[in-house]
Amino acid sequence: MTPELTALTLAALLQVLQFAAYSVTAQMQVGTKKALSPRDTPVQLTGKAGRLQRAMNNHFEGLILFGIGVMVITYSGQGDDRTALACVAYLAARVLYVPAYVFGWVPWRSVIWAVGFFATLYLLIAALL
Repeated sequence: MTPELTALTLAALLQVLQFAAYSVTAQMQVGTKKALSPRDTPVQLTGKAGRLQRAMNNHFEGLILFGIGVMVITYSGQGDDRTALACVAYLAARVLYVPAYVFGWVPWRSVIWAVGFFATLYLLIAALL
């Protein structure tokens, strides 16, 4: 497996962990009855549960673009040391983003997000060159 595909797989596993952390904290906040309900009325999560939910949703958004970048680089055979490094940077940024969001690391949360975003942007541009 290429380094880029390995990073994509690890990023997907990170998303699974984020979903689990969000689910546990959300259920603790709203209770089992509400968590099992059809939630016709949206539940507004606050505190750690809300921050974990927002961090998870942010990663869903970033993972789409990162996945496209990895797939195009992989299928076009353009992977090299720089694209592998960009993937490591993305993955490291996403791992750091979770505690940065949950614990409110200002302004570092935005800096960490930007590292992941620009790593993804690099992959997309490199795929076109």
